[in-house]
Amino acid sequence: MSNAISTLTSPLSPGAGPLFLSPEDMAWVEKTRDAMSVEAQIAQLFVLSARHDSIAETDGLLGHAPGGIHRFPTHDLDAAWAATRHAVERSEIPLILSGDIEGGTVSAPFTTAIPNQMGIAACDDLDLSADLARIVGQESRALGYNWSFTPVIDINRAFRNAVVGTRSYGSDPDRILAQARAYVSALQAQGVAACAKHWPGDGLDDRDQHLVTSVNDMDMDEWRATFGRIYRTLIDDGVMTIMSAHIALPAYIREKLPQVGAQAFEPASVSRLLNQDLLRGELGFDGLIVSDATVMGGLTSWMARAEAVPAVIEGGCDVFLFSRDPVADMGFMLQGLRDGRLSEQRLHDAVTRFLMLKAKLGLHRMTPDERIAPVEQTRALLRQPAHLDQAARAAAASITLVKDREALIPIAQDQHKRVLIISDEGTSFFSGAPERDFTPLIAGLESRGFAVRHFDPEAMPKPEDTGLILYLIGQEATPSLSHIFLDFAKLHASPRNGMIQFNREIPTLLISFGQPYYLYDAPNFATYINAYASLPDVQTALVERLTGEAPFTGNSPVDAFCGKEQLSW
Repeated sequence: MSNAISTLTSPLSPGAGPLFLSPEDMAWVEKTRDAMSVEAQIAQLFVLSARHDSIAETDGLLGHAPGGIHRFPTHDLDAAWAATRHAVERSEIPLILSGDIEGGTVSAPFTTAIPNQMGIAACDDLDLSADLARIVGQESRALGYNWSFTPVIDINRAFRNAVVGTRSYGSDPDRILAQARAYVSALQAQGVAACAKHWPGDGLDDRDQHLVTSVNDMDMDEWRATFGRIYRTLIDDGVMTIMSAHIALPAYIREKLPQVGAQAFEPASVSRLLNQDLLRGELGFDGLIVSDATVMGGLTSWMARAEAVPAVIEGGCDVFLFSRDPVADMGFMLQGLRDGRLSEQRLHDAVTRFLMLKAKLGLHRMTPDERIAPVEQTRALLRQPAHLDQAARAAAASITLVKDREALIPIAQDQHKRVLIISDEGTSFFSGAPERDFTPLIAGLESRGFAVRHFDPEAMPKPEDTGLILYLIGQEATPSLSHIFLDFAKLHASPRNGMIQFNREIPTLLISFGQPYYLYDAPNFATYINAYASLPDVQTALVERLTGEAPFTGNSPVDAFCGKEQLSW
């Protein structure tokens, strides 16, 4: 099996679809593919992940000759630049560089930090959304990225779902579609491939596909009217790539196989029916399908690794995302090809499509300087004043006053001078995420004459010494948390203290800098704000709104009352 596969005929057409190529570019694809050994073609299917921006790590990844490297945000521009430039210069076949460039606090500190998707949706301004996408595209290109695994087009219905939430545009399919269309168009115009995710649709199951195979339990009439309509429209608009997730859609499997058993709950990432029949056949997608991360529990709990690796490609994905052991996984892929569990035609088509994406992006024609300019030129392209102004405008516009039943806002220095802060530190799964820091908010209050102190469980607040309690809480959507909730035992420093509530004795304001649903765990709190992320621009703008210097303009993309009347009172 060491010879190149060059005799197969590809069903892919260079004359249509989002990967339309000129005859010259298609000739490069075919020549490159046909010169590769089977082992090299298999390696080309892999996108491996980098976390440390070191030359040693980069060399280790390049040793496997993958088709791409996925970069997570880190904190040193010089190191990030050097590792990226090193990868670009040392790849014989152009290497694609991907990232989860989703905004929020999971942003490299040397880039313009924009709100997360839910914060952007709360601005309810499609022109602003497009401007932010252009910023993402321009700065991502400057850093060498060619492919962003965005936008998330999941419908956030399960309010206990910890992984969708603020990564989504909300719960309204029309708003999701409008936002996603603006994003995809603006991003791809900057030469960065967009990726709609998570096929066939997340946000209904309150479980996390990072931990378990989750389920989209819609019937097919509802699915086609919601997720199907969103995906079909983006496909018609020319979205280049779609991510197939470890999520089941049993209604479609049973539509095709009425007597099926466990296979109804097969994750899309290995499902020929969902990828080939539904996505390519019914919806007409002719772009590239990338699997979601193959190290996730939604796949690893479904199939043994030796079976799952070839099944990802045979089931219709064209790119295999991440590996804890590339040598072993590439061996599993080769063994699957030898055993007939991976067909030569599927390998041929997947390699062809990945090379077509690279050619569509023009990577085969670019010099290293065109892929990523010298570091000082790169630095000058990041955090430009116009970019920072737009990001600050969006941060301010996103902040949403959900509930103020007792007219606490605006807070006043004469009534609420002594402010007690009860905060959580926040966590994030993502490499490079910063530690939670409320310095901008505290400094803003203190500069306006408020006296701010932090919660001390040995000196519980009383009306005589506290004019206002600010709960600064909230976790942005992040993998592997399983569920989200407001942990009063942790906030108040012990389970016994967690039972003590202050809101009826002292004016209390609950502010989420993450998920929009924490009112569920504090239904009797009279005032609640969703800020969606703890970005410094958000905190600065929040102080202006707390003190009445600027109005709240955010328009909630979800039902922050979780469908519970109790929460509104």
